[in-house]
Amino acid sequence: MATRTERANADALAAWATHLRAEQHVSPHTSRAYLSDVRQLLAAGAVTDPREVRADTIRHWLRELDGVADRASIARKLAAVRGFFRFLVDIGRVRRDPTLGIATPKLRRKLPVHLTLDEVDRLLVAPAADTLLGLRDRAFIEVLYSSGLRVGELVGLDWERIDADAGALRVLGKGRKERVVPVGRPALRALAAYRDGCRGAGHETARGAVFRNHRGGRLTARSVARLLERHVLVSGTTAKATPHALRHTFATHLLGAGADLRAIQELLGHASLSTTQRYTHVDLRRLMEVYDRAHPRA
Repeated sequence: MATRTERANADALAAWATHLRAEQHVSPHTSRAYLSDVRQLLAAGAVTDPREVRADTIRHWLRELDGVADRASIARKLAAVRGFFRFLVDIGRVRRDPTLGIATPKLRRKLPVHLTLDEVDRLLVAPAADTLLGLRDRAFIEVLYSSGLRVGELVGLDWERIDADAGALRVLGKGRKERVVPVGRPALRALAAYRDGCRGAGHETARGAVFRNHRGGRLTARSVARLLERHVLVSGTTAKATPHALRHTFATHLLGAGADLRAIQELLGHASLSTTQRYTHVDLRRLMEVYDRAHPRA
């Protein structure tokens, strides 16, 4: 039978899980990961009550993780623990946040992976155009590259959120914030061809999920990644063209063509400009490569 402390601890975790879902609109997957991270800390510190956790408890746990997990994973785990204790302070369960003064591990900045224009062209024609599933895949690749959507925004797209006349999509981003993003004519043509194919097969195209699997259910993010990987192999593209890489490609190509960084921030749905600024590093790398090839005294 659980002790009173263990029940109180379980109640605190349950309350935080509700807060993550209802107030911060965190996805179920992320919520499960955060809860797992906090439980891992409590188990490592051999404590059942969060009030017993001290800064030294957390530092010892982080040292144990070093060498077992990469820095990004450790940083995420620490962020989860910070969020948990800040919540407990807010509801008055603990007096002081034990994570105060604990530094987040410095992460090595990785430049976003992106495709060249030639690689994008080869990828766009990789799916067969004579089958409904091929038309679907061409359409979602076009939309990913045309609008820079997150894969979650792509699979959440409904037919009624496509305004072909205005050339725009209404998508739900992080925190369930809606934004309107432009979509190019080639992507609209691909969507129209896919829609015609759906109608010919007797599928609903007035409302509901745009991208569906062969059973009629909404495609998942994992399915999109797997399908894209298959088309990458067919196209002969050497780059790792994940859905997120197409988002990076969208931003990188816009920046390379002279688009304003603030505009790219809005298109991507980034809350902070600093998140968007990493694309300047990509463009700088490209410029340096051009300089090294072209300048006589480079």
